[in-house]
Parts: sequence; C-alpha cells; structure tokens
Amino acid sequence: MKKKTTLVLVFILIFSTLYGQNRITGSILNAENNLPIEYANIGIVGKNIGTVSDMNGQFDFSVETQYLNDSLLFSCVGYESYSMRISHMKENDTIHLKEKPFLLNEVVVTPRKFKEKVFGITAKKGIGVTGFENNNLGYECGLLMKNKKRAELRSVNVNISSCAYDTIFYRLNIYEVKEKNNFENILVEPIYVIASKEDILNGSLKIDLTGYNVVVNGNFLVTLEHIRDLGNGGLWFPMSLKQKTYHRKTSQGKWETAPIGFSLSVRANVER
Repeated sequence: MKKKTTLVLVFILIFSTLYGQNRITGSILNAENNLPIEYANIGIVGKNIGTVSDMNGQFDFSVETQYLNDSLLFSCVGYESYSMRISHMKENDTIHLKEKPFLLNEVVVTPRKFKEKVFGITAKKGIGVTGFENNNLGYECGLLMKNKKRAELRSVNVNISSCAYDTIFYRLNIYEVKEKNNFENILVEPIYVIASKEDILNGSLKIDLTGYNVVVNGNFLVTLEHIRDLGNGGLWFPMSLKQKTYHRKTSQGKWETAPIGFSLSVRANVER
C-alpha cells in the first residue's frame, strides 16, 4: 500500500512540474531611446501562447513548464523582431527592439490606368453574427482578398451587428501571402481602429487608408486584432457563407480557418 501511495505522489509531482504555470513578465523598449513600445506582440510561434504589451510596453502572461525550452518572439510593426528562449528570461526582463530601416525604391513614373474595385464582404445583414466575444489579447481575425494585379488600398469598411463595449480599440493588419497560411505584415506603421459605441450607431466603421500608401501585388489578408484590455463586452459582425475567416488565438499563434466569413471589405484602385 505504501509503494502505491508513493508512486501516486511521485506521478502527481511530475505532472505538476510538467504542466505547472510559469509567470512571464517584463517590458519592451525602443533600443534607440528607451521609450516603451505599445501593443507589441509576444508569443511562441505557431502555438496559442502569447499576449500583447500594454500602452506602457509592459507584458504579463503565463506558460506551462513544458514550453520553457521554446523561444518567445517579440515583434511590432516598424521594428526588427527579436527571439529569446523562455528559460533564459529573468523576472521583469526588459526587451529592446531596434527600429526597422525602410529603403525607398526608386520612383519610376509610368502612365497607369486604374479601376475601383471592392474586395471582401459588404453585406449589412447575415445568417448570424460572429466576432470578438472574449477579451483575449492578440486574438485576430480577417478575410483573404483574392487579387491578381497591383492594387492601391483606399479604405476598409466593417459592418457591425452590435457592440457591447463603450469604446473599441483594435489594430488593423494587412499581410501579403508568402505561402499557404503563412503571411507577412506589409505595414510600416501601425493602424489603430478607435471608435466609441456612438460612432458606430449606424452599424458600420470606415478606416481610411489614403495616408498610408498601402500597395499590394497579389492576394492579401486584412485582419482586426484585439490589442487592448477592453473589459467585459464584445463586438459582433454579420456572418456570411461566401468566404472563410482566417483567425488565430494569440499574437504569434497558428493561423486557422473557419467556414464562415464576416462583413469586412476593402475599397481599392486596381491596375487595369
């Protein structure tokens, strides 16, 4: 009987060690001026473990012991990414990210003709609703836009069924397609989507892109990302069967698809 008890206790201790929670805290700063980097992504690539830094660059989340030999990737639009093994991190560690230099290509002026085109789903009513029902930092969802030619993106429009937040605060991300379920953010500066419940009483939200010079040359993915703790609430969009939604649970998580789309569209000038 004593042997059985001992074996059970040993098993419980091993299980607890393997699957215990380890708190990871720290801050992310600009390497040039030591200013905090707000809303940076932190997570294990391809796994649903991670978070987003707050407006002061601070982060706080937990990982299970089995992942301590994995590496965290720290990334933010406009900065070079940085990777560190979790087991090497110290309590309240400080991560410095370097600003990413962007080379401007030589401008060659050639006569081009464009036509306006709308990508995505424009329906204001759907077969149901879908959206952000949990306050999970880093959760992201969007639509893949099928495009073959050079396109200058002018605006993004999102139709909203209901909003239970007093104010919404999301980040708009635009990715080029590298390969299946592998995307790279093409923005050089973050685009934040901020609006009060009163601002979206008409059921739609327009995001102007004319000042960002966003140009794509093929298929592209447009997403909304939950980056600020908004408390209890939710944001829901009309649901459609016309397309599928790309989504991931955390900042560096694995992209998955759902067989439904939501009402998000992009207006662009497409080369003829």
